[in-house]
Amino acid sequence: MAKVWIVDDDQSIRWVFEKTLIRESINFRLFSSAEEASAALTKETPSVVVSDIRMSGNSGLDLLNEINEKFPKVPTIIMTAHSDLDSAVSAFQRGAFEYLAKPFDIDAAVELIQRAIKKSDEQTTRTDNSTNPNGLLGQAKSMQEVFRTIGRLSQTDATVLITGESGTGKELIAQALHQHSQRSSKPFVAINTASIPKELLESELFGHERGSFTGAQTTRKGRFEQAAGGTLFLDEIGDMPAELQTRLLRVLSDGHYYRVGGHDPLKANVRVLAATHQDLEQRVDEGLFREDLFHRLNVIRVKVPPLRERIEDIPLLADFFLERNATKLNSQRKSFTEEALSYLKTKSWHGNVRQLENLCHWVTIMAPGAYVDISDLPKDFKHEIDKSLDPNEGWQQLLGKEVDQLLHNGSTGLYEGLTQTFEKALISRALTFTAGRKIEAANLLGIGRNTIARKISELNLSFDKK
Repeated sequence: MAKVWIVDDDQSIRWVFEKTLIRESINFRLFSSAEEASAALTKETPSVVVSDIRMSGNSGLDLLNEINEKFPKVPTIIMTAHSDLDSAVSAFQRGAFEYLAKPFDIDAAVELIQRAIKKSDEQTTRTDNSTNPNGLLGQAKSMQEVFRTIGRLSQTDATVLITGESGTGKELIAQALHQHSQRSSKPFVAINTASIPKELLESELFGHERGSFTGAQTTRKGRFEQAAGGTLFLDEIGDMPAELQTRLLRVLSDGHYYRVGGHDPLKANVRVLAATHQDLEQRVDEGLFREDLFHRLNVIRVKVPPLRERIEDIPLLADFFLERNATKLNSQRKSFTEEALSYLKTKSWHGNVRQLENLCHWVTIMAPGAYVDISDLPKDFKHEIDKSLDPNEGWQQLLGKEVDQLLHNGSTGLYEGLTQTFEKALISRALTFTAGRKIEAANLLGIGRNTIARKISELNLSFDKK
């Protein structure tokens, strides 16, 4: 299959690309019209498309729309004359990977094509790995161990305590434990014990008889009955009131319970999974949680790692959330640039996977183009201060601590990623300071005009030209 498709009705442009791509050993295919390329799309899928914007017949924008509809992950580079820059901007906003202004430097064009090929290959890899419909994904060793534990528990009804910070996906783990158990055909019922008032929680869990209290006009089944034969997930178990801890312990001990106001014991045929973001051992020491209940729940513990300890999973998770949001919102499919992903890996993620999911939701709605760079991220996210760092320290100390954390987490490719982040910040700030005047910015930075022009292209920087 041809990696790169060149679409242009100008034979001389096709000839230049032909000779250059042969020299670079890049597999390619040439088309003289958008219609010809559209016909080929019914038989094969390219990795990258480079198309002129103005051609006889259908335009490059028509082809771009078709590719975005059928193959939204195929990067498309639009070629345009200087007089068509407004059209190029429109193409960029409608999902083009990048545009080439004619006349262009062929070496710069090849470099851009190679970047697009890399992006296409990376997205194919992520798509192959993003098969879990619930978003329970992970290639990090810590998540692989969680998956192995779920597999080992698939044939048992053992009570499981799931621990981890808020936003790490504890309920997803509980759902996976249920789905892979022998109870999967029966109900999975979840209740957050911290979100229900204490006076109502007993009735929510165990149900009540008619007339058992003011307002109890009918008999009501509780969550234990609703989950009969299946799984009951008790979230935020650490906040359960003391008197209900006693009732829960009794159910776990002898398997029976009473509805509120009831006299006949009911059999609790459920598997109980519990979760908390709190340190239950500490709450036991403080007298806030029953020690015997803790030991009854803590038969098997699954510790869900925070996102900052599995940063290699950020691209995989981000790709999944962006795909899901595009489908849910009937919106354009977005993707993070490599620079943006490198930046995301440096964040602390105090909200963990839920924070990443919320960011992807915001990006799907608010980011202007198909490829989301650092500059497209929300300001409050970019300005978020890592609570583990002292804001009074200099930037060198902060960078050193960030490197230490990344190394500790097993990250690789730090030199390239952090260097690009540093260069991008340095050059973009200088360009902002000079209102986009490249020569002036280069002089302030102490680099040559050719160097800054090359870096602007390599780092995909945008700025207002003055």
